[in-house]
Amino acid sequence: MQTTYIKTSDRISTTDTVPIQMGSTKAQGGIHRLLAAEQEAQHIVNAARNEKTARLKQAKEEADKEIAEFRAQMEAEFQKKVAETSGDSGANVKRLEQETDAKIHHLKSEAERISNDVVHMLLKHVTTVKH
Repeated sequence: MQTTYIKTSDRISTTDTVPIQMGSTKAQGGIHRLLAAEQEAQHIVNAARNEKTARLKQAKEEADKEIAEFRAQMEAEFQKKVAETSGDSGANVKRLEQETDAKIHHLKSEAERISNDVVHMLLKHVTTVKH
């Protein structure tokens, strides 16, 4: 019978190997079971990765859909407010013109009221000589 060594870790060393008799059907059956278990584990890992990728893709699609709905809702509210304020723009302009005219009239009347006092004060300061 021939003796072969199976590596038990990634390090290469004679102490890391286990001798197995190739003629032993029990050992070969164990190796085959280990290989089959490793393949099955790899299939399970791959399936889990694929499932995770699919879930992430689905979550992204759902998030994009929610964002689009929210954006549409916000845009509709904005357009509604724009329509409300622009519909009254003629009234707003007229109101602002009236307020401006009233303020101008008030300022002119105040200027007329105090203009004589201001002129007298200026003349007093200009003509007074200080030592």
